[in-house]
Amino acid sequence: MGCTRYVVLEAPFFAKDMLFTCNWYAANKSMDDCAFCNADGDFLIVPQKGRLWITTECGRLQVIPGEIVVLPQGFRFVIDLPDGPSRGYVAEVFGTHFQLPDLGPIGANGLAASRDFLVPIAWYEDKSRPGYTIIQKFGGELFIAKQDFSPFNVVAWHGNYVPCKYDLTKFCPYNTVLIDHSDPSINTVLTAATEKPGVALLDFVIFPPRWLVAEHTFRPPYYHRNCMSEFMGLIYGGYEAKADGFLPGGASLHSCMTPHGPDTTTYEATIARGNEAGPCRITNTMAFMFESYLIPRVCPWALESPFLDHEYYQCWIGLKSHFTFEGSKDNNRDVQNGHNVDGTEGCSA
Repeated sequence: MGCTRYVVLEAPFFAKDMLFTCNWYAANKSMDDCAFCNADGDFLIVPQKGRLWITTECGRLQVIPGEIVVLPQGFRFVIDLPDGPSRGYVAEVFGTHFQLPDLGPIGANGLAASRDFLVPIAWYEDKSRPGYTIIQKFGGELFIAKQDFSPFNVVAWHGNYVPCKYDLTKFCPYNTVLIDHSDPSINTVLTAATEKPGVALLDFVIFPPRWLVAEHTFRPPYYHRNCMSEFMGLIYGGYEAKADGFLPGGASLHSCMTPHGPDTTTYEATIARGNEAGPCRITNTMAFMFESYLIPRVCPWALESPFLDHEYYQCWIGLKSHFTFEGSKDNNRDVQNGHNVDGTEGCSA
């Protein structure tokens, strides 16, 4: 397979051997007479262009853009390209596995349903394959072994440790139906959990088509900084918080405690709609985010790439305040916990 793997991010700090990487991939040739095996961790592959026909020891899966596939640690697989060149994103986690997030107060239904994850039907080939090559990633290095038979000679299988794929259009998103803005983690498809509840080694979060109905609320993702580092990608369409410049196949990184939010164009368009904007449906989009509590290191390839957008910050140039204050005429009063320092009740905007 003519494939280039661009390692964009890696977490350099050990947290009980739980690590991750975020990557781009670009491939222009199917894998012939060879198979790959990752002995280090799980792959989560997000195709952005071109179908993938994946043969595993448990059977075969066809994965199209808009779907994802999880290849667990230790499985041998081959990828064919029925549409020619393909590109997309890959996340890799070490020391844990991807799983469905706990639904908590949501209850039994919502987000990604286990029934929608598809596993392969057993498929095998029983024939001689002289000189067949197995490429194994072990400890971050690649090793090669030769054999004279196909590795895909498993006639039947049972169990739940198996490759699987998921159609992102089957996701059931949740959102506020009155006021305020939900944290994007409410749309987590899969998570690689840690021992600390609510803190993930890596979350896979999507921003699918959905309705926005919140009243008296700035509806796009608000300006913030947080403890999670966010690697965003776009599979198709546009992203609601970036009107210009964020294209399918691209990516952005907002690291831990780095301020970020909608670009100026999106901000001004939202303000112009006013407080009485009616329901709005976001369509023709599928953006996603890999986010982690670990602070990632950007690899030299990404930092030195000729495609690095050195003008990215320009999307926020021109932001201006539309804040208005209604209440006391004394706009210079100090307010502490909703009360003026002289003990009288404070005013809120």
